[in-house]
Amino acid sequence: MSTAAPGGPPVGPAEGWIDSHCHLQDAYRAADLGVVDAVAEARAAGVGGLVCVGTDAATSLEALALVAALRSSGAFGAWATVGLHPHEAAAGVTEVSAVLDTALAEHPGRVVAVGECGLDYHYDHASRAAQRDVFAAQIAKAHEHRLTLVVHSREAWDDTVDVLRQEGVPARTVFHCFTGGLDEARRCLDLGAYLSFSGIVTFKNASDVRAAVAHCPLERILVETDAPFLAPVPYRGQQNRPAWVAEVGRAVASLKGLEPQDFMEISRSVTLAAFALV
Repeated sequence: MSTAAPGGPPVGPAEGWIDSHCHLQDAYRAADLGVVDAVAEARAAGVGGLVCVGTDAATSLEALALVAALRSSGAFGAWATVGLHPHEAAAGVTEVSAVLDTALAEHPGRVVAVGECGLDYHYDHASRAAQRDVFAAQIAKAHEHRLTLVVHSREAWDDTVDVLRQEGVPARTVFHCFTGGLDEARRCLDLGAYLSFSGIVTFKNASDVRAAVAHCPLERILVETDAPFLAPVPYRGQQNRPAWVAEVGRAVASLKGLEPQDFMEISRSVTLAAFALV
């Protein structure tokens, strides 16, 4: 991979926007978008890094492999997470925990978070009891390894907050793809958590999420794509990609009354802190 962005200066690791949550694994990525092309496109858009998120043992292993490949280029910041999505809670955490422990022992610094994990009561693909148990177990792993916790919460705010309080909120906790409004933002911020906003902030019907952005302190805001999901306007309806985190960033900057470049620098700094990235 070239270290220079087409039409612009070189973008080094973690310079520019950081997509704090995306899925570039084969199971998620558009068939016509290769990893090399996705990264070149992101670099050209001013994106300098990404966090590739695991949702089960297989996708966590693939995230680790992708990060190794991207780091070998020396031109892009890349980090992985290992976790079990609430949709997969019926599988239990044994296999994911083994992947995490092995990766931390063999590749220190490559894994920066546990997750995504949490509760999803919209689809209920797994029983709510199983979701809560698996969520609690992954919170424990974040504590054990002093890693960031990446939380998925959909239509489950009360139980998400209750489980976190019962297990103890990790020092670095990120509510990814924040979909709540002002009240939910206050509750999460009161826990000491970061809020990560996706392309939803650009949707016409997302005034509640924009209210959360307006309320959230700059030092607690991250931006993400959640690619391949939730492409921002003007790309809504297409499969999302890390390059478009710049569109999310510009939307958040506008809501905060900032120039995009200024917010990009703030966002990068907050993301580095939220994941203790190196």
